[in-house]
Order: sequence, then structure tokens, then C-alpha cells
Amino acid sequence: MLYRVNHATIYNYSEPVTLCHNLVHLTPRQALHQTLRRSQILVTPLPGVLLQETDYFGNATLFFSIQEPHPKLTVTAHHLVEVTPPALPEPSQTIPWDQAVVQLRQDRSQEGLDAYQYVFSSCYVKPNVPLADYARPSFPQGRPLLEGVLDLTQRIHAEFHYDPTATTVATPLAEVLARRRGVCQDFAHLEIGCLRSLGLAARYSSGYLLTNPPPGQERLVGADASHAWLSVHCPGYGWIDVDPTNNQLTSDKHITLAWGRDYDDVSPIKGIILGGGRHSVRVAVDVVPGEESHP
Repeated sequence: MLYRVNHATIYNYSEPVTLCHNLVHLTPRQALHQTLRRSQILVTPLPGVLLQETDYFGNATLFFSIQEPHPKLTVTAHHLVEVTPPALPEPSQTIPWDQAVVQLRQDRSQEGLDAYQYVFSSCYVKPNVPLADYARPSFPQGRPLLEGVLDLTQRIHAEFHYDPTATTVATPLAEVLARRRGVCQDFAHLEIGCLRSLGLAARYSSGYLLTNPPPGQERLVGADASHAWLSVHCPGYGWIDVDPTNNQLTSDKHITLAWGRDYDDVSPIKGIILGGGRHSVRVAVDVVPGEESHP
């Protein structure tokens, strides 16, 4: 599938901002099943400093600094991305999950060490006993890893209610677990926490998901949104992406922006400002199959 992605973020300030520094993760990754054909990020007003780099996790980043007063900031990303469906293993044929835990601890290869860093605590995901207890019914001794992951994914989808008013980025996982409400970011963090609490390696992915309008209705431009899911490391195969919000393995409808330990590593836009007073932010995302889009 070929997609055109447009992602606009607009900040309006009640008083001028005199200085801002921002770090942006808005460029889709070049990955095994994803090819970035074209990419452009526009910032208004024009930054005095603009640096493109690659972060520790291999994500493309953009740092910019605006050093003049401005009442409004607009960051607009335009991408052309090709995504192919991944070849996935038969869940019953994957390594037993408890063997995977042992192998992760013992593997000293570059791949093994890279995966092992995703077993530990991060800013928004702290492995703990309650998370392990919630995960354990999906992981009896000897169960194939991917079978257990898919069962846990299904349980989160069935037992947690999607509610965009229930949480913020700072809501602790303990509260998400207790209230059984949240958004895709929360559900990804929750499943990552459950897997890490069992000793498995799991990382956070940000990106987009192609959505279709209800039957008989036109597709609204700008009505899509950023999405989040997770990947679990399966020894002998590699990373496998699962989407607990939609109870599915990821497909060629998922477009990956960046991955890291949790949301803090891959936030689309974060930074600091001087001044500004009260402010509002508006985000509009549009994901369109390439053959249906316009230049």
C-alpha cells in the first residue's frame, strides 16, 4: 500500500512566545516493511535553527528553535510512504515464552542486547507485581510466546474501554489498570508493562492507522489521528507488532513513525517556550491511499 500522510499541528498563544526549542518525531521510519519515498516538514514561522538528526533508537528527528516573538506556531508534515504486510509466524510455532525470558538474559549478540534493553523500566512504564498478575493468565508455563501475547492483547481489548477523556499522558498505569479506561497510548503502555513484568522485551511504536468512514458517509479530511501500538521481541523471529486498541497484529494499514521505550522517547512534538500565556493546540491528521490522493 502507498499512502500520503499529512499531519498538521497548530499552537495558538494568547501572548507572543519569545523563544521556543522543539524536538520533533514526525518522519516515518525506513524499516523492513516500510519505505519512505518522500518527506517534508514545514515550520512557520521560519526557525533560526533547524537540525535533522537520528536519535539513539534510529528514529529521524528534527530540532528547531524560533528566536523571534510569535503568536502562533504551525508544524506541518507531508509524507509518501509504502507499506507491505509483514510475514508472520504461526503463533503456536513460536518459542515458549518462559524460554524466551531465559534466552533474553543469556543472549550476548547485538540483536539480543538490543532487545534486552526493552525489558527494563522507562519513564511511563514501570514493571511491577500487579501488571505481572494481570498478564499471568495469558502466559501459563510453556505456552508459545505469540499465543500468549495475542491472548493478552485480546483481553485488554475486551476489558478496557476506549475513553479519550479518562487519561492524560501522565496518568499512571496503576490508575489505567484500576479504572479500565484510556486511549491507544495507555493500552500500548499497559501491555508493554505486562510483558516487561514477566521478563519479556517490549517496545512502544507511534504512527498512523488508515481508517475508513462508516458505510454511506464521505471520508473527512483531517479526521484521522496519531496511533500507538507495541512490539514484542520473539527470539528466532524478531519483533512482532500488536495493536491492543484494535485487537490485531499490525498490517499494511499501520504506518510507523518511531519506536522507543515508551511515549516519552517518541513524542511527536515536545519542547519548551518562554511566554505565550494561555495556549491551545489543534492537530489534524489525514492518511490517504496514494492512488486516491492529490499531489
